[in-house]
Amino acid sequence: MKDAVLRAVKKAKESSKPRNFTQSMEMCINLQGLDMKKTENRVKEDFVLPNGRGKDVKIGIFASGDMALRAKKENLSVFDEEDIGKLAKDKKLAKKVANSHDFFIAQTDYMALVGKSLGPIFAPRGKTPAPLPPTASLDPILNKLKKTVKIKSYNQPVIHTLVGSEKMDDEKLAENISEIIKFFEKKFEKGFDNIKSVYIKTSMGPAVKLEDFK
Repeated sequence: MKDAVLRAVKKAKESSKPRNFTQSMEMCINLQGLDMKKTENRVKEDFVLPNGRGKDVKIGIFASGDMALRAKKENLSVFDEEDIGKLAKDKKLAKKVANSHDFFIAQTDYMALVGKSLGPIFAPRGKTPAPLPPTASLDPILNKLKKTVKIKSYNQPVIHTLVGSEKMDDEKLAENISEIIKFFEKKFEKGFDNIKSVYIKTSMGPAVKLEDFK
């Protein structure tokens, strides 16, 4: 499988026209033989890519005091209790904040307030914050989130997900893709037989079919 993935990555890059920005590398997985109405067949996973996303992520944090100070040093967007109140009153602004960030963290004593005030807007977008004790180090969770992509199938047998950026080494991209395919092979009862096809592409380029994913 690895050689086939590597060939698809190279072809996807070669087929894509140069842009004035760094394109994401994406994959599309088409499933088959699954009733997507059944909960066990749906996918909702925060997947940690072995070689990271290849691009910066924007992370917001609901915190105050020492944790807020430490978060600012890490260039996180910091929202305190007053900010939460403002967002709760301005749904348009809350949606903008939710959509403009990849992930959120919340000081544990802020979780209830965030859930009550912003849950209806953040949760459907998959932006529910990860809880973190006020005295905990930010490094472990930040390192993890910087490598994480969200994989979600909704009710359709088609899944689109980020696998890196076009500037990443081909081998590293191939490893990211291979690990995602292995995840699906293990998740479903019939393994590879539940995967109909896999395509690799840059964000603006044509899709390249992966000829062998087993």
